[in-house]
Amino acid sequence: MKKEEVPQYDENLLNGIKEIQYAVDENGNYVEVKSPGWEPKNIALKQALKLIDEITEDARQKVISNKKSPIFFYMHLKQMDVSILKQETGYPKFIIKRHFKPRIFKKLSKKTLNKYAEIFGITTEKLMTVPDKPVDTLEFNFGFKIKK
Repeated sequence: MKKEEVPQYDENLLNGIKEIQYAVDENGNYVEVKSPGWEPKNIALKQALKLIDEITEDARQKVISNKKSPIFFYMHLKQMDVSILKQETGYPKFIIKRHFKPRIFKKLSKKTLNKYAEIFGITTEKLMTVPDKPVDTLEFNFGFKIKK
């Protein structure tokens, strides 16, 4: 792609942050060109973030309705799955799935709760609850909001 062909789509989802694209200049050399993105990529990014937020909200609702424990919510919020938690905790998958059960969660030791809290990057106290309202996953995890 030539330098002047690098997309400069008007809608910048990243709040003014531009990404680097590589293009060929008039001398045939590769150069860095800043770009706010291009429409197809922005559409795909919006769709992916919407899906992540929907999955996280579904997990939050399951905790609120006492079908799952907060571990289940924070796993989704941090975009993890049972395999990742197995790797991080050292617990077998079936044990982690048991920890998703509210009645089992209530009986977990401080040591186990601390392990999960550390993995999720939150306090043990925060692990005991879920937010009162829907969460913007990206903003919660990184303090960064995308224009939707």
